[in-house]
Amino acid sequence: MRFRQSLLLLLLALAIGAFVALDLGRYLSFEQLKASQASFDQLYAQQPVMVAAVYFGVYVLATALSIPGAVIITLGGGAVFGLWQGLLLVSFASTLGATLAFLASRFVLREWVEARFGQRLADINAGVDKEGAFYLFTLRLIPVVPFFLINLLMGLTRMKTWTYYWVSQLGMLAGTAVYVNAGTELAQLDSVRGILSPALLGSFVLLGIFPLLTRRVVAAVQKRKVYARWASVRPKTFDRNLIVIGGGAAGLVSAYIAAAVKAKVTLIEAHKMGGDCLNYGCVPSKALIKSAKLAHQMRHGAKYGLSDTAPSFSFKAVMQRVHDVIKAIEPHDSVERYTGLGVEVLQGYGKLVNPWTVEVTLNNGQVQRLTARSIVIAAGARPVVPPLPGLDDVGYVTSDTLWDEFAKLDDIPKRIVVLGGGPIGCELSQSFARLGAQVTQVEMGDRIMVREDEEVSALARDALQADGVQVLTGHKALRCERQGEDKILVVSSQGQEVEIVFDALVCAVGRVARLQGYGLEDIGVPTHRTVETNEYLQTLYPNIYAAGDVAGPYQFTHTAAHQAWYAAVNALFGDFKSFKVDYRVIPWATFIDPEVARVGLNEQEAKAQGIAYEVTKYGIDDLDRAIADSEAHGFVKVLTVPGKDRILGVTIVGSHAGDLLAEYVLAMKHGLGLNKILGTIHTYPTMAEANKYAAGEWKRAHAPQKLLAWVEKFHDWRRG
Repeated sequence: MRFRQSLLLLLLALAIGAFVALDLGRYLSFEQLKASQASFDQLYAQQPVMVAAVYFGVYVLATALSIPGAVIITLGGGAVFGLWQGLLLVSFASTLGATLAFLASRFVLREWVEARFGQRLADINAGVDKEGAFYLFTLRLIPVVPFFLINLLMGLTRMKTWTYYWVSQLGMLAGTAVYVNAGTELAQLDSVRGILSPALLGSFVLLGIFPLLTRRVVAAVQKRKVYARWASVRPKTFDRNLIVIGGGAAGLVSAYIAAAVKAKVTLIEAHKMGGDCLNYGCVPSKALIKSAKLAHQMRHGAKYGLSDTAPSFSFKAVMQRVHDVIKAIEPHDSVERYTGLGVEVLQGYGKLVNPWTVEVTLNNGQVQRLTARSIVIAAGARPVVPPLPGLDDVGYVTSDTLWDEFAKLDDIPKRIVVLGGGPIGCELSQSFARLGAQVTQVEMGDRIMVREDEEVSALARDALQADGVQVLTGHKALRCERQGEDKILVVSSQGQEVEIVFDALVCAVGRVARLQGYGLEDIGVPTHRTVETNEYLQTLYPNIYAAGDVAGPYQFTHTAAHQAWYAAVNALFGDFKSFKVDYRVIPWATFIDPEVARVGLNEQEAKAQGIAYEVTKYGIDDLDRAIADSEAHGFVKVLTVPGKDRILGVTIVGSHAGDLLAEYVLAMKHGLGLNKILGTIHTYPTMAEANKYAAGEWKRAHAPQKLLAWVEKFHDWRRG
């Protein structure tokens, strides 16, 4: 393939070189055309077919090679063949030549561009798939836009050749007709400039803008159609610029941004400010993980030159600390803080009455209605409770309810079953085991943490089992039973039923968006697992947005906040400029010990998507700081474009992996490669050096061996 690419590039270079060397451009001047018109007319009268064929071939070749002079050749077509025959020949010849240039660009350059700018090109291709034909058509309508540049750039995309051909032919028709018609009046023209008068240029520009204006008109008509059933209730004025339903990460950030730009905003939250992350997820789980890790370190004091000590503690005190941590962070998300920022906070339930009106049932029983130009739904998600027979009889807790339920206990439940092998299930299983419970983790799939590479799943399983967790993969929960005083979970594995006795059952099988109770179904907003939105986070109604877990596709606090910026800015300023939400670089971490953190692609995703990659791996067991901390386990695994240092994805397993990942997130966001990381000074001794050493491993694998062989000979010569 590379040989053929090089050969084609050489032939193109030779053809253009010959054009320059032979000074063929002198034949493509306005003066030469006028001087030769009589000769061409005579030749055409004698051999019309031959002249038309040669003209067609020359036009195709000139366009395919992007040789200057297409305007002159087009004028010549009108002068020799007349308007209709000239238009026919030029239209097909120019389109065929443009398509050949398009294909040449694709064949010679696209592979190189994809290797260097793969993710950016992928985003462009996504846009081309949706609206490429439309934008190509508008560009072709304006002949002042260099067509050779369009041919070159569009060839780098994945637009279909046939689409490129017919859209180009249709789009160039108007401009072609102008030039061919001008050629029929060649004798009256003094120069090419005489064709492109300011009025004509303005007409072309308007012609190019027309489809964009048409599109806006169509969008306005569609918008009017969407709102048609509500036309009679649309307020003439609005109480608020923005109403936000939900006080979690997405809702808080949306309200914060609105207040920061001096919009009048109301935030509605029925329960606890801060949402799931503060009250049930990120914050309490990390507080529990810290206590459990300290208990684990005490049991393994000899690892640090101390004595192994069985930790003496009160489980109630541990859970009280969890709640103390929540209370310490609460002021950051409190009603008082947001009121001070300029946000009106209403504590109650918000329900959409129509696309602009929200009915708020306050916690004190009062009801009020507010109108707003825009609304953001940020209702979050709730734990999934599997429909197991007998589940309600034996009782259970979820990742939401366990913090209050377990806080009532004096001692940790002796036997805990955790349903689910995802990040939440793994974090809770390890923590409870480290605090002294006999934990059984049940996962229906063949491995835990299934979104990670198999080696990561295996390492996580080993870590949990080392802490005493019985990890049962390939086990499907069937039902719950009571046998006397015992609570039992019945699971199946390889056709056999197995009974697991427990004192507490934790459901951690995932979370699902909260879609009911907000009036979405009443006004016809489509939902399917999440609220359906476009790339601007707009729902069916362009003034209603969704952000956070309720919108998907990710269920992370940081992505909820990320989406909130787009939702708020588009809601407040979308009439002037809207922004498509950017999911290109999304990091996440699972806070088991050792931590697992990732950004971008891992190996299993790259294989599934057919993306070529190289793997560079650095073992943290070789890192000085990790050895000093007795944390010498795990690795940094970087996926890069073959032969390049551009990062496709990173997986880190080890102590502080979530923190170490930030450097790669920054690098991927701003297009920095491993060479830049290698050239950055990292403090010694720190865990962050692992990132530099991983980059060093890549550099060592890509050392220019042939050049180094010559350098070695140079040094030998220097020694005499």
